[in-house]
Amino acid sequence: MGRMELLSGNEAIARGAYESGVVIATAYPGTPSTEILENIKIYEEIYCQWSPNEKVALEVAMGASFAGARTLVAMKHVGVNVAADPFMTLSYTGIKGGLVLVSADDPAMHSSQNEQDNRHYAKMAKIPMLEPSDSQEAKDFISKALKISERFDTPVLLRITTRIAHSEGRVKLSKRIKNRKEFRFEKNPQKFVMIPAFARKRHAFVEERLKKIKKYAENSELNKIELFSKDIGIITSGISYQYSKEVIPEASFLKLGMSYPLCRRKIYDFSKAVKKIFIVEEGDRFLESHIRAMGIELEAKLDELLLGELNVGKVESILLKKKYVKPKEIGRVSPPKMCPGCPHRGIFYILNRLKFTVTGDIGCYTLAVLPPLNSIDTCVCMGASIGNAIGLSKVLSEEDNKKVVAVIGDSTFIHSGITGLIDAVYNNSNITVIILDNETTAMTGGQDHPGTGITLKGNKIKALDFKKLCKAIGVSSVETVDPYNLDEVKAAILRAKEVNGVSVVISRRKCILIDKESIKRPLKIDEEKCKICDMCIKLGCPAIISVSEDETGRIGKEKNIKKDKEKEKEEKSKEEKRPPIIDKNLCTGCGLCEQICKFDAII
Repeated sequence: MGRMELLSGNEAIARGAYESGVVIATAYPGTPSTEILENIKIYEEIYCQWSPNEKVALEVAMGASFAGARTLVAMKHVGVNVAADPFMTLSYTGIKGGLVLVSADDPAMHSSQNEQDNRHYAKMAKIPMLEPSDSQEAKDFISKALKISERFDTPVLLRITTRIAHSEGRVKLSKRIKNRKEFRFEKNPQKFVMIPAFARKRHAFVEERLKKIKKYAENSELNKIELFSKDIGIITSGISYQYSKEVIPEASFLKLGMSYPLCRRKIYDFSKAVKKIFIVEEGDRFLESHIRAMGIELEAKLDELLLGELNVGKVESILLKKKYVKPKEIGRVSPPKMCPGCPHRGIFYILNRLKFTVTGDIGCYTLAVLPPLNSIDTCVCMGASIGNAIGLSKVLSEEDNKKVVAVIGDSTFIHSGITGLIDAVYNNSNITVIILDNETTAMTGGQDHPGTGITLKGNKIKALDFKKLCKAIGVSSVETVDPYNLDEVKAAILRAKEVNGVSVVISRRKCILIDKESIKRPLKIDEEKCKICDMCIKLGCPAIISVSEDETGRIGKEKNIKKDKEKEKEEKSKEEKRPPIIDKNLCTGCGLCEQICKFDAII
């Protein structure tokens, strides 16, 4: 009997890859999927790597699979968009060694730009999709997915959501299966070379394969019927099963571990066994639309429940017809801010003061859109900042274009910004790009990338040189600045904007969370010198606190003091404004506030 451990869904997937004989695992970090590879790296038997982006990650996994190795590739839901090109054709080529693509969807957008439901990808690619409902299944379904992959010559999509990825549960561990010692690539152009003549034949194979997988789904233990009450039947999958079970444990369930293709006969049998059928699913009406198309009558789902994550309260509103009441927020919720000492803060402060239009990108620096920095104007997807700036440059007047800059992080630049920069040079664009190089993938917790010179396994390699890369692309003006030096930053940006053509400013300083050595003694405010101009507050640094807001605002709310508007105005006018304070427990001594204080009040 194997030992039991408490594992998150991501940890369980990593363990499942190990036990199932996975040889290669690849990924680009993206919440909520990041911890899968971070936990796989502990297993010496698995070669694993961070790839520059999800497309490359999948292509590497495909190559290993073509030689017969079992492979796993992980990414967040929007990452599948990047990998969609090879993914769709992989359905045609099929595999040799089992290949599982883990898509970690993010309902409620905890750290994403959209709520897309990646179950649609399985239908579009005509491949099987599994959805685990807890950590034990997250581990076990990796083995099952690899077996399905090899049995039907197909990639398999394993779809999880944020709650499965990060929730913990008891998991029974097993030993790793034995791998073959050697892998070989056998030439087979009609299978692996997708020219039109061969692809047409493989399309026919895909359609025939789908029929076989549909038959498999009918008898698969992945799809389980639990018959109890004849009054209520619930068809569900993934985390939605857990919520439904908590709300009505006595109901009958059809739990779909394989949510595509659907087990149609089993669904018909289940519908005859119960009086009412509810579909409980997170995201789009994926199951509902397919099952309604079968002619089965279903209870309606409330439209407002299409948005965000499911929870027990929402499931109650579906199953018990209760009105859904949003849970109240506890206490005062502070808006997210960039960390104290973040090297990006100075860049955005200067861009705000210059009143520039800033095309932004995906990263923690996107928080600069919020007050008081207010200095991100667009953000669409990884790498879009450069393309957006190119588009603006082609239609704006010369004067307006002088106020446009693109900002992009180092990992994001490698992911999909390089091609945008090539486009800018090739198409003779007049743009300035600021590469925010903090030597890590900060937005997902500090993973390495080709620019850091360290691999996922911790091996040191030659780091990508951004300056040389930009020069090789054809950028004539490339300048590197220290973002802690505001005068240097401002001068470099203004010089770059005077360049006719493409210019790049590289802001280089390590993320404060990984560069502990740069933390200095905390600063403080000399109250006698302070003129209470609030310039330091405009930096948006969490370490600088407005006393009037902190004391009168917070304490007033805590005591629940109710005042009419006239009395409040009167008291505020009497209130003596006090200088802000610097929290010594948060301050990193970066010196930005000291530079912008005109009265030398910060020491």
